[in-house]
Amino acid sequence: MTSDATAATARVVALFGARAGFANEEGGDLTICVARGDLHDTIKTLRDDPALQFTQMMDICGADFPTRAERFDVIYHLLSMNLNLRIRVKVTTDTQAPVASITDLYPVAGWFERETWDCYGVYFEGNTDLRRILTDYGFQGHPFRKDFPLTGHVELRYSEEAKRVVYEPVKLAQDFRSFDFLSPWEGTTYTLPGDEKATPNG
Repeated sequence: MTSDATAATARVVALFGARAGFANEEGGDLTICVARGDLHDTIKTLRDDPALQFTQMMDICGADFPTRAERFDVIYHLLSMNLNLRIRVKVTTDTQAPVASITDLYPVAGWFERETWDCYGVYFEGNTDLRRILTDYGFQGHPFRKDFPLTGHVELRYSEEAKRVVYEPVKLAQDFRSFDFLSPWEGTTYTLPGDEKATPNG
């Protein structure tokens, strides 16, 4: 750990103490975990404190752990250009409890919060433009959740009859659950469609 990183870690612990939960190094970056109610004030302090100056908001992303009561991690990545340091801030939530928006601190956060809402369903209280950003407006569910079905809920296609794009329940062209994976090389009685062309009388 560099002297700047050591000083930043000491400053974070001095500022937040037990409120930060813990502060440690993950992959060379300082990481702190905060309670939802402390998130906005913590990030504001990280931005404004003269000894830290995390003035760049680089990313907001999510992670889903379905077996936990608060299944989602919302993870913020901040950069201090003056110190050449990054910090990772983590907060947990569930499918109901909102997370405070930080768009008043970093206007660019609006795009990242929309993406996290779209993909995970995490609601950001105070974001006035929380619309879908990656999926279609009629999309059902949140595709980055671990329990989201791989085939989705609905599919869309262009209908020649209706002369427009239509939404329909997913219809699989193949029954995956009863698919026969038996290799034709493992049994003499197993015939694949088209094998009759290879027979002398075919």
